[in-house]
Amino acid sequence: MTKKPYGMICPITRVCEILEPRWTIAILVALWAGASKFNAIRREIGSISPALLSKRLKELEELGLVERIADPATGDVDYIRTDAAVALEPALYALADWSQRYISAELALCSTSVSNLMWNMRKHVATEELPGRRVVIQLRFSDPGLDYDTWWLLMQPGAPVEVCTSIPGFDVDLYVETSIVSLGGIVIGRTSVAREFDLGELFVSGDARLARTIDRWLIPSPRFAAVEGLDPLPEERRGAPAFRVSA
Repeated sequence: MTKKPYGMICPITRVCEILEPRWTIAILVALWAGASKFNAIRREIGSISPALLSKRLKELEELGLVERIADPATGDVDYIRTDAAVALEPALYALADWSQRYISAELALCSTSVSNLMWNMRKHVATEELPGRRVVIQLRFSDPGLDYDTWWLLMQPGAPVEVCTSIPGFDVDLYVETSIVSLGGIVIGRTSVAREFDLGELFVSGDARLARTIDRWLIPSPRFAAVEGLDPLPEERRGAPAFRVSA
């Protein structure tokens, strides 16, 4: 972190100097979400290179925000937040609340990658609302230019939700057609399953029970969806907007 400091006698700008290098806050958020292994942190973030992630983790360790724990017996390495990093949670929540209220929904979602969205879908399936058997859901995205436009969610009793980019070898129970903005909007609470159905932005076919109960097992972030006065997705979707903050 060799950028020229602001030089202001202001504690806020000093925090900015520490946290503003690209990916720094994203890494802390990934650790906050429970990732501790290098590859898990990288997958949680989505598109950071291994070399840059290694560099940022080392910098955060030097700053006293991350502790590196190596197991000499197995060679495994975990990265955990220090007390100083944990103390940042209220500030990160405040940033999230501000974003939900004042950054337009389309702008908040326009740069989301499908791989990161699908990786996070593991946290947004209420498996207790699914039938007590193996369930396979296919999601097809209408967005142009995707490396992978078709993904699968595999749920099996007693096992974590799996995300697949190839057919998992089982019959598909439910087919979902959507877009990154539509599904992402549901996940962060900027819209709802019922609204996306009504707008023709979400289509499902297949197992009648899964289709009928999708609003029960496809759950938004309880923290972000509960923000009062959040800016919803507009009914007319214009694609990626120029930067603006909602009035």
